[in-house]
Amino acid sequence: MRVMDSVSGRYTCLNMNYLLLIMIHIGVGLHAVGGVWPMPQISASSPEQYPLNPEAFYFEYGRQSEAQPGCSVLDAAFKRYFSLIFPDYFPDNLSVCAGQASLKAETVWGALRGLETFSQLVYQDDFGSFFVNKTDIEDFPRFQFRGILLDTSRHYLPVQAILKTLDAMAYSKFNVFHWHIVDDPSFPYQSQTFPDLSAKGAFHPMTHIYTQTDVQRVISYARLRGIRVLPEFDSPGHTQSWGKGQSDLLTPCYKGGTPSGAFGPVNPTLPSTYQFIARLFKEVSSVFPDSYIHLGGDEVNFFCWKSNPDVRAFMQKMGFGTDFTKLEAFYMESIVNITSTLNKTAIVWQDVFDYHERVIKLILTTDTVLHIWKGVPYDYTKELSRITKAGKRVVLAAPWYINHIAYGQDWRKSYTVQPLNFSGTEEQKKLVIGGEVCMWGEYVDATNLTPRLWPRASAAAERLWSDEKQTSSVEKAFPRLQDFRCKLLRRGIQAEPLYVGHCRHEYQGI
Repeated sequence: MRVMDSVSGRYTCLNMNYLLLIMIHIGVGLHAVGGVWPMPQISASSPEQYPLNPEAFYFEYGRQSEAQPGCSVLDAAFKRYFSLIFPDYFPDNLSVCAGQASLKAETVWGALRGLETFSQLVYQDDFGSFFVNKTDIEDFPRFQFRGILLDTSRHYLPVQAILKTLDAMAYSKFNVFHWHIVDDPSFPYQSQTFPDLSAKGAFHPMTHIYTQTDVQRVISYARLRGIRVLPEFDSPGHTQSWGKGQSDLLTPCYKGGTPSGAFGPVNPTLPSTYQFIARLFKEVSSVFPDSYIHLGGDEVNFFCWKSNPDVRAFMQKMGFGTDFTKLEAFYMESIVNITSTLNKTAIVWQDVFDYHERVIKLILTTDTVLHIWKGVPYDYTKELSRITKAGKRVVLAAPWYINHIAYGQDWRKSYTVQPLNFSGTEEQKKLVIGGEVCMWGEYVDATNLTPRLWPRASAAAERLWSDEKQTSSVEKAFPRLQDFRCKLLRRGIQAEPLYVGHCRHEYQGI
């Protein structure tokens, strides 16, 4: 087998009689046909069938491979994928046989995608024997950013639920876990620098928190599956839980000239605010190794700012008049600068682009990425045109808020999204670096996360990975997605049904 990943690669399935000898040359990344989801870019399969004997099957590094035994990502992947390929087999030992296949990938991450593809090519007959058809595939992802957002503030998600999601993400070739870890309802991230944030802001200071050990476990687990962990600490809005553990951070609201006892967004007028943010983000940047950090910046309610005499006085001093978007722009400019000093690239929700030319100028002179979340296709395509015309990179999430549910096969709507169908040049369209499926947590916790997410998210996965022209038919996708959903069930992912029918191996966890 030969492969490619975008990290690109290709693979060819050679004579595999009793053994698949996977040789990984870091130069490409694997993919499969027919029964493989997402669909590979180029694939050719024949009826020629090769049996696989679990007792004579193993993975091996190629002699010319830059990666060799001791590569933690691939060593772990070999063990993991053996169990996925042969789910009912528990070997005492493994030996070598004559037949072999090869997988070439430019990076270890491409190799992981190739292993996933190969695992989906293997099938069992009615007698339990394993087979794979002669197959040649060349593959690479259409977009480099293929994300899933989980919201762990509105409902706390146990670490095990997050890890299960990471498994399913790898099966669909998602590569970014956007961890919306804190928000108004709760602050479950346990900060070493500011322990009161979770001690007073979490739903429960002991049971509903993510310790540093928990966070490292998630990051390590994700890395072994080729998934980046992108943390989001959204401000200045969506910060009510922050104020419980950090005094003087939020803006006091006023009513009739006196404090009402309520609080609004982060107070952008105090030097102590930026000192706090700088210390918190310094910790976050060391805990989360990814080069990106999501700063939020959406849905800021100006009511408290408008009511507060100190804020109004600051506005006059700064020459902002009564335009509170300028005040928010001032705040966002300050925290983007903080992240820049930490060598992190900021991602912000699209609201920030609409504030004021001062922040737009700052965004245009940095690598800041805009995250589009608002509107129906007419709205978000206009936003794609505007932002890319300004030369900025974009992640599209608006069509994939799948926490919104509807009766029937609503995955079809996600599948037919055309991320590049907007007015703009080819250079503009290259600035769309990918997309993201969002699962907001108002009505989602560990009891319904998995079936609500899968296989609906997989529809977006194919749109972000595969060639759009080859995957334009919902009717052709339906039986393939049904088959993939059955694969998820056998792998322990409690994916909901697409329609009437059954799987040969039904979910065994109930």
